[in-house]
Amino acid sequence: MSPLPAWVDPALHPFETHLFHAGPGRMHYVDEGPRDAPVFLCLHGEPTWAYLYRRMIPVLLQAGQRVVAPDLFGFGRSDKPLDEDAYTFGFHREALLALVRALDLRDIALVCQDWGGLLGLTLPLGRRGRFTRLLIMNTALGTGDEPLSAGFTAWRAWVAGNPDLSAGKLLARACPHLTPQEAAAYDAPFPDARHKAGVRRFPQLVPDRLDASGAALSRQARDWWSRDWHGASFMAIGMTDPVLGPSVMRALHAHIRACPAPMEVADAGHFVPEWGGRIAANALAHFFS
Repeated sequence: MSPLPAWVDPALHPFETHLFHAGPGRMHYVDEGPRDAPVFLCLHGEPTWAYLYRRMIPVLLQAGQRVVAPDLFGFGRSDKPLDEDAYTFGFHREALLALVRALDLRDIALVCQDWGGLLGLTLPLGRRGRFTRLLIMNTALGTGDEPLSAGFTAWRAWVAGNPDLSAGKLLARACPHLTPQEAAAYDAPFPDARHKAGVRRFPQLVPDRLDASGAALSRQARDWWSRDWHGASFMAIGMTDPVLGPSVMRALHAHIRACPAPMEVADAGHFVPEWGGRIAANALAHFFS
């Protein structure tokens, strides 16, 4: 078992380290549970990493599921290209598809929040037969033909004005129940501002016009989820999220075929998996009742 970096409390994140070589470097991922079990592919957003899912992973494992949770390039323990131009919609999407192929993941429950959804909701277009379930939390599709929320445009402007933002302080404000050690685990992947190229770049990558990179693909994905999706779905909404909150999620809900009424988590904000134990339990009950 590979040792965990000193900046991660093993009591909070007791998972083995795995590395996948793709494109410019190494992608870190968690891979726990039986290899022949249904796979919960947990995709994080900005500026977090697979640590975001540490409250959900034990619940899923106790139920006998397999969990794969990668760190996107630029985040967590994955390599962090210093050139902001290296971060594109297609680059991140292809890295995730390469991981799915390399691990030969099947019977996948897509678990997504924030950029985990912007990217993840397009993945079934490339591997249609492999995805059977959806657990979706505060996210969106960047289709370019629907206006971005005021909360998101404010967030994008704030990041542009704060190129050395502290992930730990951001998470501590958004998730008041975090301990200082947990907040520090969100800062630790970034030793200095140079390593935050992905953090700075991600808000600018959200497709906001018809010809933006990823927009046409996202429109195809929206149509696919509306017409061709036949799997089981579960949506949880962090009701205090000012960026991708209830109105955004209810609009997205209308595009997911046969998605049941969402679970509304009254005290949860944008980083919904930080309230994820109860969400995972309810999703499992829905999927395997």
